[in-house]
Amino acid sequence: MTCRLGKNELFFGICSPICCYGGKQLVFQKRKKSQFQRFPSAEMWRNTCKLLSNPNYNHNLLKSSSYSASNFNVVFGWAPSQATHYYSSPSSATSGSLELGISSHKSDGVRSFSSSSAAVPAVVDHLSSPLTSALQLGRHYSRCYWELSKARLSMLVVATSGTGYVLGSAGSAVDLAGLCWTCAGTMMVASSANSLNQVFEKNNDAKMKRTRLRPLPSRRLTIPHALTWASSVGVAGTAILACKANMLAAGLGASNLILYAFVYTPLKQIHPVNTWVGAVVGAIPPLLGWAAASGEITLNSMILPAALYFWQIPHFMALAYLCRSDYAAGGFKMFSLADASGRRTAAVALRNCLYLVPLGFLAYDWGVASGWFCLESSLLTLAISALAFSFYLNRTTQNARRMFHASLLYLPVFMSGLLFHRVPDNQQSLSEDSLDRITELEPIAQGSENFKPGNQETRSTTGKQARSPASYASAAPFPFLPAPSYATS
Repeated sequence: MTCRLGKNELFFGICSPICCYGGKQLVFQKRKKSQFQRFPSAEMWRNTCKLLSNPNYNHNLLKSSSYSASNFNVVFGWAPSQATHYYSSPSSATSGSLELGISSHKSDGVRSFSSSSAAVPAVVDHLSSPLTSALQLGRHYSRCYWELSKARLSMLVVATSGTGYVLGSAGSAVDLAGLCWTCAGTMMVASSANSLNQVFEKNNDAKMKRTRLRPLPSRRLTIPHALTWASSVGVAGTAILACKANMLAAGLGASNLILYAFVYTPLKQIHPVNTWVGAVVGAIPPLLGWAAASGEITLNSMILPAALYFWQIPHFMALAYLCRSDYAAGGFKMFSLADASGRRTAAVALRNCLYLVPLGFLAYDWGVASGWFCLESSLLTLAISALAFSFYLNRTTQNARRMFHASLLYLPVFMSGLLFHRVPDNQQSLSEDSLDRITELEPIAQGSENFKPGNQETRSTTGKQARSPASYASAAPFPFLPAPSYATS
């Protein structure tokens, strides 16, 4: 395709396009046909050909230094706001150059596209539509809500709640619909609590390197907007738990939101005891899941909440030790800030790691998990305790970071083992019923022997009811001990 236009000649071809303008040449590199078709400015050149072929068109327009963005829009069909990226006024009256993102070679006056030159700016902007604007706006607010809700932390809370739901389910079958609704409600409540936390700590977050880029300190969102978001998801999450689970689960969710946003958050700027209050907040979600599944809170349901409580102390002690300067700049009263040597911080972390050791045996003894979980949990807890002891002996940033990473690994492994070795309720009830039946049938069998003729010795002991070793062992606090032998009179 060739187009020759009077004095100012424009030659446009696929193999070697040349544009002659004002005595200067614009030469483009040879491109393959497939590459040329992808060139974003093809439409611009077609519009130029049509315009310059018009006999009424003033060819001196392009040479004018007063050429405006609106004229550029007329020539090339681009939006005026985008034209400034591709046009700049000539530096002198004799140059008469038009910059279109083309590299300049002053030696021969030739301008060419180079493969190593900067990429041509996206032309999608001039084709923007309301749909594109809506998509960009949606991506912006989605990102802001993701950060405002602390989505990764909220998903960890959902994981603990879901584990509690599975553990509290009766039998081996789990209600998947109920599990999904419980996780959705927990996610909304956790997002609301985290959003309120950022609203109340906006000024503190702006002073910390770790948090100054959050939506509120960076002014990507306003406080009324964040409050509206937090209130909406909080009410919706509590309503889901109340309608799809039960009122006990909804009450636990609402109370945890209040405890986190209105007790723990202001307490961070008042007293170091905030770490232990925050540990209580983290221990409630698995209890919420258990209550949503079973409708009640029993002794067995306290295994996972206890693990969450004791796990959070070394986790946050390591984090507070690593971020001491940041917490001090933000005005928070953390335990590690009052401990210059770090010895007390490491001692608290080690002590709470040791508190995790008996939880595996309690899960086995209370019928929540099998004996294999007792062994695995003990080994896992001893491993993290060893790292805590190393941090206690040598209080360095490297040891604190190792303990922090170990705490991140501990929780998912512990919960996975608890789910894998879970003992369903129907198996527990079956074993208890079988033991009760054995205990009931044994005196009947002994009584039938007493009524046999000629068995006077056994008839005299009819009034004595011997206790079954199996029933004694089932009632013993330590079932792994051997059953005692009974003395005969």
